Order: sequence, then C-alpha cells, then structure tokens
Amino acid sequence: MAVAAAAASIAVGQVARTDKRKDRSRSPRGQAKSESDAKITHDVNKAEVDLLDGHSAEDIFRSSQNRSGYTYDDLICLPGHIAFGVHDVCLDSRFSKGITLKTPIVSSPMDTVTEHKMAIAMALQGGIGVIHTNLTVDAQVDEVMQVKKFKNGFITDPICIRPTMTLSELDELRRKHGFTGFPVTDDGRMGSKLVGLVTKRDTDFLDNRASTQVSAVMKKFADLAVADEGVELAKANQILREKKLGKLPIITAGGRLVALVARTDLRKQADFPLATKDKNGSLMVAAAIGTRPADRDRVRALVAAGVDAIIVDSSQGDSTFQHDIIRWMKAEFPELQVVGGNVVTRQQAKHLIECGVDGLRVGMGIGSICTTQEVCACGRAQASAVYNVAKVARAYGIPILADGGISSPGHIVKALCLGAGAAMCGSLLAGTEETPGEY
Repeated sequence: MAVAAAAASIAVGQVARTDKRKDRSRSPRGQAKSESDAKITHDVNKAEVDLLDGHSAEDIFRSSQNRSGYTYDDLICLPGHIAFGVHDVCLDSRFSKGITLKTPIVSSPMDTVTEHKMAIAMALQGGIGVIHTNLTVDAQVDEVMQVKKFKNGFITDPICIRPTMTLSELDELRRKHGFTGFPVTDDGRMGSKLVGLVTKRDTDFLDNRASTQVSAVMKKFADLAVADEGVELAKANQILREKKLGKLPIITAGGRLVALVARTDLRKQADFPLATKDKNGSLMVAAAIGTRPADRDRVRALVAAGVDAIIVDSSQGDSTFQHDIIRWMKAEFPELQVVGGNVVTRQQAKHLIECGVDGLRVGMGIGSICTTQEVCACGRAQASAVYNVAKVARAYGIPILADGGISSPGHIVKALCLGAGAAMCGSLLAGTEETPGEY
C-alpha cells in the first residue's frame, strides 16, 4: 500500500510539473500568434460569407428603412465574372405580349423623332418605332404604310421632280440633298406616271440654266431601262450591273413609279437578321393616339393600314378616358396590341392591366420635354417607377417600356436590369439622319 501511494504521489507531481511547464511556455509572443491565427480563420470565413457585397433591388426599393425615390444616376451595377463573349449575349425581349424584339429599343412617338424613316431603321435593327400623333389621320396612315411596304434595298420615297423644273432649280435641289439623279414624273410626286430620268451627265456644260427645263434634257421614258413592280432585289441589282445603270426605276403595269434602286446603294445593302417582322415578312410598326372620341376613327384607319400596335399617348395614363378607349380597342380589334400609359405606380399599372393592355409605358415628368412634375407636381424618380411597375406587371405577364430619362447606353442597361422589356428613347435619337425635319 505504501509503495502504491508513493507511486501515485510521484505521478501526480509529474503531471503538476508538466502543467506548470505548459503555463510557463505561454509567452506574450506565443499568445499573440495564437490570437492572430484564430482571427485570420474567422476573417476568412466571414469574407466567404460576405462576397456579395452589393445590394439587391429588393433591398434597395423595398426596404422598410428606405422610402427614397431613385433615378438611374443614383444606381450603378456591380461588375461580375465574365465567362462568355459578346456573340453569346442574347437581348431578346418583349415590346408587348404579342410582339418580341431582338433589340430592346423603341423610338419615342415625338414629332422630332419618329416618322417612317426612323421606324424603318428601328425595325431593321430589331427594335420598333412609334409614329407620333401630331399628324392628320391621312398623314399618319401614310407613314405607317411606308413602313409596311418597305423592302430592303428599294428606295420607296425617292425625291421626284416635275418636267417643268428649270436647270437652275435642279442645281439648287442637288446642292440641298447631295445627289444628282432624279426621276421625273407627271406632277413631281412619287406614285405618279414616270416620264423620264435626269442625271448629272444630262445637264453638264449647258447654258441658259434659268430658262432650260428638265424635259428638254432628260432621258425620256421610252429610252429608260425599268423593272416591273414585284421584282426581286437580286434581279434588280443584276440589271444595274449588266446595263451599267446609275438608277433603275420600278414601275407598275400602268407606268407609275413605285420605287427606285440606285447603284450607289449596292455596297450599302445588307441582311438584317434581327429585323422585327410580322408573319407576312413586313417590318412591324406602332403608332400613337390620344384619348379623344375622334381618335377612334384614327385607330380604325391605322388598323386598316396594317399598324401592328397602338400606344395611347398620355402623360397620365390612369384616367377614365384611357380606360374607355383601351377597352374599346380590345373589344373592336382583339388581335391589336395595345400599350397603355404612362404610369409610375403599382396601382396605376393594375388599373390598366384590368382594362386589357398588352404592355405598359412607364415614366412621368422625366422626359427631355416633359413638364408634368413641374406643372402638376406629379411623377416619380424613374428607376423606382420602373422597378415597382415591373414588379406587378410581371405577375400578369405584361411587358413594360421604360420611357424617359434615357440619355446614355448605360441608362438602357439599368432600365433592363430593373425589369423593363425595352427602353423608349427620344432625345437620344433626335437629330439623327432618320429623324423628321432638317438639322
């Protein structure tokens, strides 16, 4: 027993001495290293959790702690990892429930932005143009028809001249437009009977330009090479090359001019795989209307001309007047795509959705020429408007157009990120070659 007790005592003493040696080994330097290792491990774990250091749209717009309105310039998209090329990017989107776009850009229905030239250019590139309503019914119908009749490579609205025009007047016309050859028709209008063609070589070195008329020097109809209406572009180009022509008129069986093909356009002609087309292969186009009773006759005329969509053009879209005309259009023309607006709140959007719209236009008081916020004290910061309306519209399968406040490509990207199906651009396009008027 004594031996066992002694052995136990020795063992306890050894353990005690070992513990004391361990305690003595914990120097300040050792403790600091241990704490540093623990901190690094903690920080790494925390960093892995906090890699997503931005904010989601839900955090920004729906937080109970934040009731601010945001514009596009208040927000920025954080970059991520890129594992694809530009050719892999798909921008397919929707203008309305029944119209898809390859390029999510829409030209605004402003009289300084969209008539047939802009609408054609937008549709060829995969977007769509909206013909403005500051026109007579007949003029707006004509703009729509020019888009629907357009064929790539054919000049469907050439400048025509009268046979009685003098050479001095022709010289001024050439300086103004920058080209030298013109078709000559009975009354100087497109669609009239073709009587000849005048080019620079016909008028060079001639005197008495103030008194000499075009009819005296032009190449007469009987001597012209022409093609019949309906000719394919490839065939028309072949005629141009084989006969070494500068211009080839396209005429009806009755001799009326319907188009022109120019040699200078041969190099410009290209395929447009993204083009927005209807089931018949024609370019798609939209038109704007108001909410007055007379606009119902305008709608009938536009539908007869082949318009693909109608946008109700109003700064305040949630009105009984717009509700009534939307319901009437959807009852009268069920297949017609109708875009309502403008709206900026979820409740406004819900009211128009209940009326049967196929799309919504979002924005109030933030366009380049819009004064709704200043005059009526109504509106909303555009980023907040787009996000909130898109949230409710998406639940019903309704695309939205972000209208206004777009002054750069970056704004378009932000609008799409916030839920827009397409961005409607006005001032961004104004002053370009395709816009109405002269600059």
